Amino acid sequence: MYSVTMGERVIVPTKVVCVGRNYLDHIQELNNSVPDEMVVFNKPASSIAHQLYASHHEPLHYEAEICFLVQDGDYHGVGVGLDLTKRELQSSLKAKGLPWERAKSFDNSAVFSRFVSLQGIDMSDLQIELYINSVRVQCGHVKQMMYPPSVILDELRSYTTLCDGDIVMTGTPEGVGEVHQGDVFVCRLKCGEETLVEVEWHAQ
Repeated sequence: MYSVTMGERVIVPTKVVCVGRNYLDHIQELNNSVPDEMVVFNKPASSIAHQLYASHHEPLHYEAEICFLVQDGDYHGVGVGLDLTKRELQSSLKAKGLPWERAKSFDNSAVFSRFVSLQGIDMSDLQIELYINSVRVQCGHVKQMMYPPSVILDELRSYTTLCDGDIVMTGTPEGVGEVHQGDVFVCRLKCGEETLVEVEWHAQ
């Protein structure tokens, strides 16, 4: 049930590992401080959904991200995903100095495209684009990341075991906002001028 696909394979991750505050423009748009070290949090496998929802007890905000699929402790595939966030709850928890997993790790809080093989792909030239109702709202290139994919992988492997099928979400660029019922999301992953993945979600 909590699965993603790569080619004909159905893959069931054990966890989704997420990097926060990895694009400076996104940090600034939310008035957050620039972290001294990488911000990491986990979503459980039960957070993975195939449908995009606009609410879960409160309105949800979208964050489009370049995502990697792990095999044998290394990146094996790449795709795109939405990290869905209860922004009001997250702000309240942060203000109290409390962990904010409840605002990030709830059911249906991670929606993914299919994944494609990284073979022959230049990871340093990956770019994500998100359109809502035909308007581009997010665009981010790997070169804008504070921590590029290889650095993220090294940091994660320094403290945790990445199991086959686990997903790494690498952070979101500027342009996050609220999901509205009926919105049509189109997300693209590009390498240079080539589109590697395109996915469409209709918010329910």
